[in-house]
Amino acid sequence: MILARDITMTRAMRVPMLLAGILAAGNARAQDVDPATGDIVVLGRGLDLPPGTPAYGSVTINRQRLENDASGRVEDVLLDVAGFQQFRRSDSRSANPSAQGATLRALGGNASSRTLVLLDGVPIADPFFGYIPFNAVIPSRLGGIRVTRGGGSGPFGAGAVAGTIEMTSASRADLPTSSGQALYGSRNAQTVSATVAPSVGSGFVALSGQFERGDGFQTTPEDQRTPATVPARYRDWSTGLRAVAPLGPDTEVQFRGLVFGDNRTLRFKGADSSSSGEDASIRLISHGRWQVDALAYVQARNFANTVISSSSFALTLDQRNTPSTGIGGKIELRPPVGGDHVLRVGGDVRLADGQLFEDAYGAVITRRNAGGNTSVAGLFVEDNWTLGRLVLTGGARVDHWTITDGFFRQRSAAGALTTDTAFPSRDGTEATGRAGALLKLGAVDLRLAGYTGFRLPTLNELYRPFTVFPVTTQANANLSPERLRGVEGGIDARPLPGMTLSLTGFYNRLGDAIANLTISPILRRRGNVNAIVAKGVEASFDWRRGAFDLSASYAFSDSKVDAPGMAFNGLIPAQSPRQSASATLAWQPRSGLLASLTARHVGRQYEDDLQTDVLRAATTVDAFVKLPVRKGVAVIARAENVLDETVVTRNQAGSMDLGTPRTVWIGVRFGA
Repeated sequence: MILARDITMTRAMRVPMLLAGILAAGNARAQDVDPATGDIVVLGRGLDLPPGTPAYGSVTINRQRLENDASGRVEDVLLDVAGFQQFRRSDSRSANPSAQGATLRALGGNASSRTLVLLDGVPIADPFFGYIPFNAVIPSRLGGIRVTRGGGSGPFGAGAVAGTIEMTSASRADLPTSSGQALYGSRNAQTVSATVAPSVGSGFVALSGQFERGDGFQTTPEDQRTPATVPARYRDWSTGLRAVAPLGPDTEVQFRGLVFGDNRTLRFKGADSSSSGEDASIRLISHGRWQVDALAYVQARNFANTVISSSSFALTLDQRNTPSTGIGGKIELRPPVGGDHVLRVGGDVRLADGQLFEDAYGAVITRRNAGGNTSVAGLFVEDNWTLGRLVLTGGARVDHWTITDGFFRQRSAAGALTTDTAFPSRDGTEATGRAGALLKLGAVDLRLAGYTGFRLPTLNELYRPFTVFPVTTQANANLSPERLRGVEGGIDARPLPGMTLSLTGFYNRLGDAIANLTISPILRRRGNVNAIVAKGVEASFDWRRGAFDLSASYAFSDSKVDAPGMAFNGLIPAQSPRQSASATLAWQPRSGLLASLTARHVGRQYEDDLQTDVLRAATTVDAFVKLPVRKGVAVIARAENVLDETVVTRNQAGSMDLGTPRTVWIGVRFGA
């Protein structure tokens, strides 16, 4: 079910999408040429990274790696960065969408993202739930990803308590005029995608689409299956439009639009979930003397989910409609303050509103409606000062947040109002900052950083209860914001040509951490705990020699809950492995030919805060081959979980779900 306001929003968003394409074509036809080159070059990227960025330690994933992973999914490629995780070990084919929050450094415990995820500078988390719609983030549309662990205080820094994942769309240089692929996989799985990206004057337009479906695998262990058990079927699609046009020698405008839909079935017949979205953003980039990065965006999202009893196999909960809207924008200025300084000043704002409409079935049918609004508005300043081999960087933010218009209403099947609760509005101000130093010593760089940050509870955490049968988790409208303090130090070395080594030690303390607290074996409630404290090390390695490229990463996090007087004090947070690792060996002897093997390991973790249910460690191996058959055409062969490792993704008192088994794909790719 879709509310009228969502239909109106969808139709309204078609107008700016169409206008952006027209403007891109119109603006690109008649422009002054660059006297140095004779034409205007539009890359479709943001401003250059400040020189102090490496002080905070980061990992980059290039376009080739994104396009050539065995699963073809961004969330799986991000596992190359040890320490990255979602709430569940499943990807976007077999996880409930609301469980796909992203986090780093074992600061887990619930399904909301503690990592800020940006696409072309725009936050993409769901306005209501805080999860990431990974099924709509297609690798072929991306130019690269940068992952920075730890707190953030730059644009949209509120929310970056575990790190920041910055994704950039493919530029003109990345995109052939036409490209696409079609693959067929195990269990009748199919994926078809295509992109057309013609140059329009000195700019370009990229229109892309993807459709995928599969009959799915059995997520339920064989000895737990019943006549109601079904495979995890999935079916999703997305269409993206991006237009980039010059407004002058140093200025360009970028538009991005996205429409997507997703349907999944999990565990039992009728246990269906669906999500959909319509996003649009416009961005102005100026590389002139006064550099400017300004953007505005709007998101319209929806989610629905049905819960089936694992004992009676009857419908127990129909979360039929969860519409939400996100609106925001930012402006960043870089004034000319001298060659040794890069100064960033600006502000940003994010608004979110949403409601849930659900029907609970049992002896008595009840109808529930709950929701509210949140906002965060902030100002930031950051300076990067280069002193020869030493780069100093420091920044601060001041944010004002609000939680308003919260409510919970419950009615009988006949429509009689039985509960009507209005939650008091709240607001506050948070001051956060970060500082770092980078010392370049030839083949070795030393770095040191400290930071603070905060995250506002999502509307989901505040107002929406949920059930993963038989366990119900209650919402909590009185949740406080999470607050981070952290320090880290590291070394980046290049001991041999083509070889890089990085090592980072960190200490992070997430105060007032939001977790799902166990009340009874079948009841949990969201609440703030005193803190989650994580300390550990992260290492990465990359060695390119001839046709071979070996990359690896490892993360160890000694993460504990600090909750004096509580039963879980001193225990590991739920869904937080102490160890994770990844390694990829790629062989590319000539242009176009590529073969790679990827091994990933995730350590033992716990389903709940009391450490009663274990998710055992798992190691998987993936393979990928791209074989050119003619110019611009290649055969693609992919194999996920080659050794068919059993990956437990959920364990509630022995009731389990499993992750992706061995899955083989074959297909063709053109244009790349």
